[in-house]
Order: sequence, then C-alpha cells, then structure tokens
Amino acid sequence: MPQKTQMASEIRNQQASILKDWVNYQLAANMLRRDLIKEHELRDASRQFLELFVTALEESTDISTPGWKPAKEYLGELSHARAVQGFSPSETAMFILSLKQPLFDLLQRQQRDAKALAEDFWEMTVLLDRLGLHTAELYQQSRDAIIQRQQTELLELSTPVVQLWDEILALPLIGTLDSNRTQIVMESLLQRIVETSARIAIIDITGVPTVDTLVAQHLMKTVSAARLMGADCIISGIRPQIAQTIVHLGVNLQDIVTKSTLADAFHIALQRTGAAVTKVGASA
Repeated sequence: MPQKTQMASEIRNQQASILKDWVNYQLAANMLRRDLIKEHELRDASRQFLELFVTALEESTDISTPGWKPAKEYLGELSHARAVQGFSPSETAMFILSLKQPLFDLLQRQQRDAKALAEDFWEMTVLLDRLGLHTAELYQQSRDAIIQRQQTELLELSTPVVQLWDEILALPLIGTLDSNRTQIVMESLLQRIVETSARIAIIDITGVPTVDTLVAQHLMKTVSAARLMGADCIISGIRPQIAQTIVHLGVNLQDIVTKSTLADAFHIALQRTGAAVTKVGASA
C-alpha cells in the first residue's frame, strides 16, 4: 500500500476523533473570533473540509493535482466568507494550520520507527503549510475585491449629479480627482444629461483641495464629454489660489465659463436657459 494511501486510511479510520480534537484546538485558540462564528458553524465547516481533505489525500499529497480541486474550492468559499465577515488573514489561515496538531497526535500513536515517523511529520507539515498559504492567498484576493468594490461605491456616492433647475445640472466635486474617479464622474454626468436633457452642467470644484496639470486635464475631459452630449459646462469654485495655480500651469480655460461660486454659476445657467429667479416683493 503506498504511503500516502496508508496515511489517508489511518486518518479516515480516526476521522471522528480527529474532527473532535481539531474543533477543540480551534475553540481553545486565542485567535478564534467567537463574535464572528458560532461553535456549530465551526464544527460544520471543519467536518466538511476534513472529508474533502481525506478524499484528496487518498489520491495524492500534491495539492496541484485534480483530486485536490474540491478541497481548494471549499477553502476559496470559506476564505471569501471570512473576508466578508471581518476575519483577519491569520485567523483564516489558522483554520488549516490548527489541523496539524490532531494529525501529529495521530501519527505519534502509530507504531513506526523514528525515520518513518519523521518522514510522515515532514510530509504532513509541507502539505498543511501549502494549504495554509493557499487559504491566505484566496483570502487576500477576496479582501482586495471587497476593498475595490467599496472604493467604487464610495466614488459613486461622492460624485452626485444634482438637478438644480429644468435643463440645469450641478456636479459638486469633493476630494482629489484621479483617472478612476474622473471616469466615474464622466459616466454619472453623461447619464444624467441623457436622462434630463440638460443643456447646462455646473462642475463645482470648491471641495477640490488642489488643481494641478492632471486635475485640469481631467476637468477638460469631462467638459469635452459633456459637450459631445449637447451640454455646456460652467466650472465654479475657482478660488484665488486655484486661479493662480491654473495661470502658472498655463492651462487654457478660455473657452469655458468659470465662476468663483456655485451661486454665480447658477445665475449664468439660468440666463442661458431663459429662466430667472426674482424676489417676491413685500405686500403693502
């Protein structure tokens, strides 16, 4: 009988005992987040993986072989779920690494010579370390995807397009403009232009801390895209410091109407659309 098959057979014969010890080791670990996972959930996850682990081990100790695919897929699902729940990478990896102790205890109970025992220890250590690294990598990929999605959602929330009046939109920008955010800004603005048939779009940069060449280029791209959709743009929020910076940078805004405040820009927009806001005089 091949060594890997013998080891798998021994683990399967003692599977219930190993599962019990493994769960107890995890429950006793300082890194277990009892606020994020219940004991019965931990027990179910451990039972499912241990079955997949033994089945794969009966074929090979090489986790790159097809027989390990179900076990690795399960680790992917578990890593993603724990990333969403708020577990740390170390806490997630410990799900696998904590399996070492009950398996080592099993090997020690076997009647083997020292050389064979050392070989089994080393083989199992390498196997579980690789699975632990695989789990950590899957966790990081899931975490990166979650962060990226959250960043996109925050960018979308931070670029609201407001309809101020018939055919007049306002896009207040807060924070730094970069390529990714500019793309979202343009998409949001163009979509609202289509939905409202707007003729004027006011881009307010009062909340933009600095304007450099890159930011100015992004603004020009947004203005050009809006014009292609049939809407003229007015840039408001030009503070004295930003005006000086634009002059020093040599940015050409001559064909774009600029105003120091959103109120001034709104006044110009009303004039262009043939609308006006007047004060109601006090009655005699």
